[in-house]
Amino acid sequence: MRIRATVVAVTGALALSAFVVPAAQAAAAPDVTFTKVTVNNGKPIVARAAATTSVPVTYTFKHAEGLDISSDKLLTGPALYVGASLSVDNIRLIGDEPGTCTATSSTTASCKGFIDLHAGGDEANLRNTDARTWKVGAIALTEEDGVKTQSGLGTTQIKFHSKLNTDATPEPVRKGATITVKGTLTRANWDTSKYTGYVNAPVTLQFKKKGATTFTTVKTIKAGAAGALKTTVKATVDGTYRFAFAGSSTTAPINAVGDVIDVK
Repeated sequence: MRIRATVVAVTGALALSAFVVPAAQAAAAPDVTFTKVTVNNGKPIVARAAATTSVPVTYTFKHAEGLDISSDKLLTGPALYVGASLSVDNIRLIGDEPGTCTATSSTTASCKGFIDLHAGGDEANLRNTDARTWKVGAIALTEEDGVKTQSGLGTTQIKFHSKLNTDATPEPVRKGATITVKGTLTRANWDTSKYTGYVNAPVTLQFKKKGATTFTTVKTIKAGAAGALKTTVKATVDGTYRFAFAGSSTTAPINAVGDVIDVK
């Protein structure tokens, strides 16, 4: 028998369509203890402006001897929250489906699941204030609607996806002449489902000489209005210019595709 229900966060955003949190908890919570939760392979979560980002999560749990952990009897999954502890009232981000678990002994199981972040659309559960560090917890639900939440299973970051481009002119250019390098740094805006300029962000201009394998930093500038970038350099040798953004506490790093300059 499939357990039908929905966990709805206090904001009204869709959470986990396969879970249920009944108004009155008559059934006993399942005797499950979660361990070893790893979100996105330990890397920050990067979400685009208007898309669903499905973040892989692995976890294990211990359970009472004799507990039926088959998928139609026990549902489990990771959850992100803020506040002192995880409860059914402050679950904000969770998977659209429960995790898939395999018994590793009579009292342990190993699981794989997802946290699904929806930017834009009717199921949106991200807003700009969510670019921050989150606490990681987990939830378990039995067929009888007993539910358990567990807090303090680690932390993870959610960051804005960023975009960056580079355009160096003129091409070709005379040796000793001025090269103008322009670009734009933008990042996801989950409130509008668009990309907007990242004003005042520090961006480095990098150069790779023809035949070389690595870029070196030429200078650092700050993005202006609408994320616009503009600077000048003197033409010396053939090579490739690119802008690079190292990232911030809220925004993912990115290196632009380079623009090749032919110096005559």
